[in-house]
Amino acid sequence: MAQANPASTLANIYRTPELWEKIVFTFICLVIYRVGSHVTAPGVDVVAMMDFFQSQGGGGFLGLYDLFVGGNMSKATIFALGIMPYISASIFAQIAGAVFPAWEKMQKDEEGRKKITQWTRYGTVALALVQAWGFALFTESVQGAVASPGAYFKFEMAWILTTGAMFVMWLGEQITERGLGNGASLMIFFSIVERFWPSGIQTFKFIGTGSISVLGLVALVALMLGVVAGVVAITLAARRIAIQIPQRTMARGRMREAARNFIPLRINSSGVMPIIFAQSLIVVPGAVAQFSGNERLRDFSDLFVPGTWLYFVLSAVLILFFTYFYTSIIFNPVDIAENLKKQGGFIPGIKPGAKTAEYIDEVVSRITLPGAIFLTIMALLPVWIADVMAVPFQFGGTSVLIVVGVALDTIAQMNQHLLLRKYDGFMKKGRVRFRGRQTSGDIFSGG
Repeated sequence: MAQANPASTLANIYRTPELWEKIVFTFICLVIYRVGSHVTAPGVDVVAMMDFFQSQGGGGFLGLYDLFVGGNMSKATIFALGIMPYISASIFAQIAGAVFPAWEKMQKDEEGRKKITQWTRYGTVALALVQAWGFALFTESVQGAVASPGAYFKFEMAWILTTGAMFVMWLGEQITERGLGNGASLMIFFSIVERFWPSGIQTFKFIGTGSISVLGLVALVALMLGVVAGVVAITLAARRIAIQIPQRTMARGRMREAARNFIPLRINSSGVMPIIFAQSLIVVPGAVAQFSGNERLRDFSDLFVPGTWLYFVLSAVLILFFTYFYTSIIFNPVDIAENLKKQGGFIPGIKPGAKTAEYIDEVVSRITLPGAIFLTIMALLPVWIADVMAVPFQFGGTSVLIVVGVALDTIAQMNQHLLLRKYDGFMKKGRVRFRGRQTSGDIFSGG
């Protein structure tokens, strides 16, 4: 892949006014988001909350949620819910389109999409209220975290966190409309990236204390680079299906056929959603046991602790299942076949219509398997590294998937702006073209 000159590319960005303005606006919004991430909600002892999360080892659903919101939950800030209520509402709206035909019809109409967007905002408010109330109850359950527990604290916390979630949603929408890239995606991206630097410093402290050797650190860095390279390769990997659209033009009295095109089918079209669904189910027994206080339930939940054989087997099965399930929801071969037929296009050797849909569905089913295996490895990799190399921390494969996906999307949009001005982008060859318009619900699927 031939690379463009970075200095020349940066100069081209500065010489493109609309692109530069989008970058500056996006940066200001993200700074506001990160400033709010350091404002603690009233009545909460941050030290007690952070001690509790550290005692949990950063695992489970709470650790995953805290990763997506940039540590706001463990620090009990006014943005403790982050962008996640909006993401959840958007995902529900996306799934509803695959379940209810009337909803799917609305998704194809401009006015219908506006209504869905409005309903998604209402759903965000409802989810934020429920999650804020649950977080208030959870905060009271942490020993020493709340000085004056009671009804007033719960209502105050629920009001503050819901308001914070609404403001974060508004910031994300502003970035999407007036800035560069998808606002929700970028918020999670910077929430994850922000924690890389402190984690790096902590890693070198482990060398000083002897928790990890220099040779082990070198091997770990090499493994991490290999993982990042693999994530990039799988994220960009796509199975291209050749199609022909017989658009004919007159050239000196002769009919000339249009050039051949391709339908790119991504190997990992479900993104990190299968990992999130699987981990959410696995932590349910532990969460129920923790709040119930039943000893038998606690013994049962110990079977699903990360590192046990049952945890590995169940995680692999759930990730494989949810990969196929979520792919079937977000990908509709029938729509592709119908749109192709309306344009007069066809796949060589395949009849238009139902046969084309069956062929595309068969190809998607075959390429989904390696994508599912890849997601399984990425989800279990942190636990394997911690056990085999005896390191006192975990390297998150989920965070790498998100960071790489959002980075590639943002670079692709910047390249599009530069190409409109006939400037060289970040990559002269092999441009990232498989991603199109992205909605707020597509953040984890990358579509």
